[in-house]
Amino acid sequence: MTMTVTVIEKSRSELGDFLRSRREKLRPREVGLAEGRRRRTAGLRREEVAELAGIGVDWYIRLEQGRSVNPSAMTIDALARALRLSKVEHLHLKALTRSGERRAFQQETVPDSLKRMIAAMKQPAYVTGRRWDLLAWNKAANDILAFDQLADEDRNILISVLTRPAARRLFGASWADEAKRIVAQFRAAHDLWADDPAFHDLLQRLRKGCPEFSLWWKTHDIRGTAAGIKRFHHPKKGVLSFEHASFQWNDDPALRLVIYTPV
Repeated sequence: MTMTVTVIEKSRSELGDFLRSRREKLRPREVGLAEGRRRRTAGLRREEVAELAGIGVDWYIRLEQGRSVNPSAMTIDALARALRLSKVEHLHLKALTRSGERRAFQQETVPDSLKRMIAAMKQPAYVTGRRWDLLAWNKAANDILAFDQLADEDRNILISVLTRPAARRLFGASWADEAKRIVAQFRAAHDLWADDPAFHDLLQRLRKGCPEFSLWWKTHDIRGTAAGIKRFHHPKKGVLSFEHASFQWNDDPALRLVIYTPV
């Protein structure tokens, strides 16, 4: 029998946290409001967000409190405008309001055809799943990132980058920027699986293994995946620069193929 987990309540909590974090980041002058009298907390007041979105204050408060409210698409769009959400944040807000019951997380399986494809590549390449578990990689990726040295339970991008001293040395001065980037990207996936034990266990490991993680996680930043440049300080190969890009596997969109091309 396949287990299911109810993520409705936890997703509502993540929805409330997300709305509150975005509200507290906005300054009144950014949305055309006067600063007014001294504010006890940073950011906009709940009633100001409700007014900007054209919805009831009590109704908005219920949203932030994670209570049972199902906003319409029009309301979601109005909240996105009121809170000045980016395109990625707007999509995340929509996804959070659609959350419901789902099957318990099970680690994905990489098809042999994809394994053969990355094995034949000369440039570093690897495959991850929804929880950012490392599922397959080629020799070129291992030569740079040393995935073969990871214990089975540590084969996860977040665990590898955030908790290993070797990863800090590999990224050098750019480690904190890289770590914050992947935390913000992972947050978008996590919030849809927030009540799943596999995701909960991963967060606990990150909190214990990375002193900076809890502070970054509290900001509730959301980022989409995007191509870019990574620079490594390899102990044997010296400074290496790569352009990286990621692709969803059509046969299983939960799988993500990441490819590094030397710059």
